[in-house]
Amino acid sequence: MPVRESAHEPKEPEASHRRTAGARNRHLSLALLPYCTSTILGSSTNEMPAVPLMRLQCGCNSYEWGKPGRTSAAATYAAATGFEIDDSKAYAELWMGTHPSLPSRDLETQRTLLDLVRDNQALMTPEIAQRYDHKLPFLFKVLSIAKALSIQAHPNKTLAEQLHARDPKNYPDDNHKPEMTIAITPFEGLCGFRPLDQISHFLQHVHPLRLLVGDDVSDEFIATVKEHDKTTDPAQMHRNKQVLKVAFASLMSHATSASSKLPAAADALVSAAQSDGTMFAGGDNSSPTSGAELGRLVLRLHGQFPADIGLFVLFFLNYLQLDVGEALFLRADDIHAYLSGDIIECMASSDNVCRAGFTPKFKDIDTLTSMLTYSYAPIEEQKMNPEDYTFVKLNTVAFQSNSSSVLYDPPISEFAVVKTDLHREGAKATFEPLDGPSIIICTRGRGTIAVGAKKENVKEGFVYFVGASAECVLESETESDTTFTTFKAFCELNEDPVTNGKV
Repeated sequence: MPVRESAHEPKEPEASHRRTAGARNRHLSLALLPYCTSTILGSSTNEMPAVPLMRLQCGCNSYEWGKPGRTSAAATYAAATGFEIDDSKAYAELWMGTHPSLPSRDLETQRTLLDLVRDNQALMTPEIAQRYDHKLPFLFKVLSIAKALSIQAHPNKTLAEQLHARDPKNYPDDNHKPEMTIAITPFEGLCGFRPLDQISHFLQHVHPLRLLVGDDVSDEFIATVKEHDKTTDPAQMHRNKQVLKVAFASLMSHATSASSKLPAAADALVSAAQSDGTMFAGGDNSSPTSGAELGRLVLRLHGQFPADIGLFVLFFLNYLQLDVGEALFLRADDIHAYLSGDIIECMASSDNVCRAGFTPKFKDIDTLTSMLTYSYAPIEEQKMNPEDYTFVKLNTVAFQSNSSSVLYDPPISEFAVVKTDLHREGAKATFEPLDGPSIIICTRGRGTIAVGAKKENVKEGFVYFVGASAECVLESETESDTTFTTFKAFCELNEDPVTNGKV
């Protein structure tokens, strides 16, 4: 549990936690010193914050798949800093970070956050600045989804460098893009390949799917994975992945407009979804999704993207639903498509997307089918299990009201996220200094944020940047029936050069 304000200092975390021994108290007495004089680090003479707390103005993208007007959480949060909402538009993404496509700005000075962190590396620490080319390592977002996003995957670092060099228009940077999703309203998506027995079932019972994959390829897949779908033998797992790759590539060969089979197959699939009810897709199966639910999903997606290859891809991918607070981590090269809901998303700072369906945008079918790892697993294995955040103190009011801070800690170096819920007026969370930068967004309620002597009001949609080595205090000013909720994305390197958290 988080530490009570009057309690003794918490024990050092074990190696699996982000902090390493000795890091906790390294900057306690001089936490604000690097921000008071930029000459210490030989940085620019441009105006620097005396206290490393800045309210940010963040941009909001309008994409077709976003939610309309004020129903979009992304737009509503952006409006807290003057963004004007047009109710006839769909708003999809609020961006918080330094990515050059839509960099955040200091609300007071209008300088970009990218300029600020480049001019004063103390805001991120010299180590993080050097490793990540003087840019924030992560991109923090709010997504509001009314319509399916494209079937997609994000390239790993090596492939991203190759794709960017070859096609900078469609792959605008050279970074990888592992990402984490935390639901702030009920969410649904397609994520990762299903267990193989489920795919076998659908290849036997969904005849339009089998038509596109092909009889020979389908039969080979079914025969190869039969009684071996849960094997742990490396050689058999390799064979399983190979036949999965062949079957999926065979399906995706029909993703282009030149396919002559796709329109008729889609018509047959939609007709079956309308007429078969609970027996759609073979009825009872090993999938946690019923035939009737799959039928409704096909009809909904067909309404959004008629006769699209994505209608068939869903039989290869896990369909999942997340309740508020549940989370999912996707590595680079993991295939997915988000379908609906509002989410907090954190990722390595990249805008690279390799698309293959549910989109009018550029599709790169060959790259997608060749880049995937073809790992397969139940969706539960991709969900994250948040844990109590160790480096925060809750005051008595916070403890008495069951307030909490929980950590979502993916196995990568660039980011982690802390969600804090303060349930009563006067509830306070004091975060120990971090050896790295943070961005905090309020998604509900109101309160204050303080770093040193600087204290500012916070309400829904307010976004703040907190520099490295600064103690940060959040305090609720909400009524008893409202929770003050914030999400904090941060990067803090530990001694492991590969990961910034659990391996």
